[in-house]
Amino acid sequence: MQKIKVMLASRPQMLSAIIRNMITHQPDMIMVRDVIDPIKLLFAIRETPVDVVIVTPLKANGEPKICSHLLMEHPRIKIVTLSSKGEAAYLYQSGIPKLRINEPSGNSILGAIRDAMLTVGI
Repeated sequence: MQKIKVMLASRPQMLSAIIRNMITHQPDMIMVRDVIDPIKLLFAIRETPVDVVIVTPLKANGEPKICSHLLMEHPRIKIVTLSSKGEAAYLYQSGIPKLRINEPSGNSILGAIRDAMLTVGI
């Protein structure tokens, strides 16, 4: 079974460290790149093949504009957005309405990623 390739685009260092640690301890996932600046994400995703991008937007419940741009250019990827305080999380997929991840926690976020990847046959 192929591992789920994850790219992290997160600003708060503490949140970034928590997410990185969570992903690296999953037997079915691999952290392939960490990008601090969301603008650099646009270039990084062209250079590094990924299945999932985890983004922390600047405001809670705010839809990062980068999501629609990334999904238009890379319709196969899945995007998870997390608020910087961890109170909200959403999963974005091309052609599917965004999915709110209820009670965001490590397990619910990982479960949403795994469920989304099942639809593409990884």
